[in-house]
Amino acid sequence: MSAPDFTPWLEWGPYSLDAAAKSAALSAALRELTQWHAGQCPEYARILALQGVEDAPAMGLAGVPYLPVRLFKEFDLLSVERSQVFKTMTSSGTSGQQVSRIYLDKETAAWQTKILTRLMGTVLGKKRLPMLVIDSPSVLRDRAAFSARGAGILGFSLFGQDVTYALNERMELDLGLVQAFLERHAGKPIFIFGFTFMIWQHLVLPLRKMNQRLAIAGGIVLHGGGWKKLQDLAVGNEDFRRALQECAGVEQVVNYYGMVEQTGSIFLECGQGHLHASIYSDVLIRRPGDFSLADVGEEGLIEVLSLAPRSYPGHALLTEDLGAVLGEDDCPCGRLGKYFKVSGRVARAEARGCSDTYAYEAHV
Repeated sequence: MSAPDFTPWLEWGPYSLDAAAKSAALSAALRELTQWHAGQCPEYARILALQGVEDAPAMGLAGVPYLPVRLFKEFDLLSVERSQVFKTMTSSGTSGQQVSRIYLDKETAAWQTKILTRLMGTVLGKKRLPMLVIDSPSVLRDRAAFSARGAGILGFSLFGQDVTYALNERMELDLGLVQAFLERHAGKPIFIFGFTFMIWQHLVLPLRKMNQRLAIAGGIVLHGGGWKKLQDLAVGNEDFRRALQECAGVEQVVNYYGMVEQTGSIFLECGQGHLHASIYSDVLIRRPGDFSLADVGEEGLIEVLSLAPRSYPGHALLTEDLGAVLGEDDCPCGRLGKYFKVSGRVARAEARGCSDTYAYEAHV
């Protein structure tokens, strides 16, 4: 049995299918993935059997069997032989917390990269841009076993050139190195990547403290993860955007929502401040009480669906994040598909996020 081939999907624009067309196509594709994983992963097949859905056809996106994302902290779930695994990624977590373990074979990693490339093209265009990473190169020391932070940096670095790390080994802003980078690429668009709290803690606050302002008017900032810490500091999305404009002159700031359990299949923010589902993914909101589908605008648990996972059964996951679908096919930005917001995490859920692996309390 061979894995489903979704290559034709790459010929379509990432936000080109309306609700009816996308639901039909994505439901069929996810049914194929469900069958593939059930045939390749005995543990997944047993889970489906316990749910009584192993032979039942999924009716629409809501009928695709989903797993609690926490299962990847408790069990090793693979749909390939261990000998085929060439990279293991782990989710974020503070000291003592269990982490998810996601096993990738080369085919899955390549497919994830192709999807991410299509999505990032809508933000950066087709050319690789000079890239400034708001982190330290030490995060990439072990290339065989990545944390969510390291995996994110490496993945997005594919879209950069002259990749330069703004922080030294002591996690301090190297202002001289950053200024030299900007001088090398004066007048060019600059791609700036970092996890949300890292940018705030290690770029915005140090620049404020030094009373310095960088000139990056052509900068494009992509950030995600770690919002919990900024919410604790009463820093919202608009505050974050305003601070980057004030301290670095950056006008284009793009937030994204994603997780290591579905690497590559991210949800990008549009100019209206809405997170969007592409044709490669979707979101459902389920009521915490009975897991029924919530109405538009109603807050509930976020379920994420994706074509990306092939070496592990992570194509339909119920997260511990709370959010609401705001609409579909009618965002003023012009993108088709659902758009939504993330409002927080379930009470008593572990704090996690791509920047949460870096202890910050001593620096606040």
